[in-house]
Amino acid sequence: MVAVSKPLNGLAFLVPAALLAAAAPPAAAARPQGGAEPLNFFEGRTEMVSTVKVVMKKPFRSRTVGRGQILPDGSLALVQHVQEDGKPAIERRWRIRQVASGRFTGTMSDAAGPVTVEQVGGKYRFRFKIKGGLDVDQWLTPQPGGRVAHSKATVKKLGMRVAVSEGTIRKL
Repeated sequence: MVAVSKPLNGLAFLVPAALLAAAAPPAAAARPQGGAEPLNFFEGRTEMVSTVKVVMKKPFRSRTVGRGQILPDGSLALVQHVQEDGKPAIERRWRIRQVASGRFTGTMSDAAGPVTVEQVGGKYRFRFKIKGGLDVDQWLTPQPGGRVAHSKATVKKLGMRVAVSEGTIRKL
């Protein structure tokens, strides 16, 4: 088995990923067109609660509280405070912008390279690498009402699944 302890700290990175998905109301999410609705969801305060399951470890709870701001250039700046059971809190920073209809790109402080987001039907797929050679593939599914989204992320190392996170993100 692949050892993955320290690099998985803050698996709630998966939360911001919820960034775009939870943002749009269901009708907007279902139509693959432009607009910053997903980014607007994260303006103000959001909260994500998830369960993280790392291979050969006991599942643990993660809670992330974010504060987002839409900047003059239309991009989203999001600062998250991540608290995982039994670990000190960490801060994570995101910057996401729309580059085409249904396509977004940006940065995240824990990522080793760019974050890409693609709208697929009514869902959003986030892909990025994090330190330690880990590949993250996260799907966010907006729920009716546009204030909640379901998040499911898979983390792989060398092509092998080493962690899964499932949770809910809410606009506060």
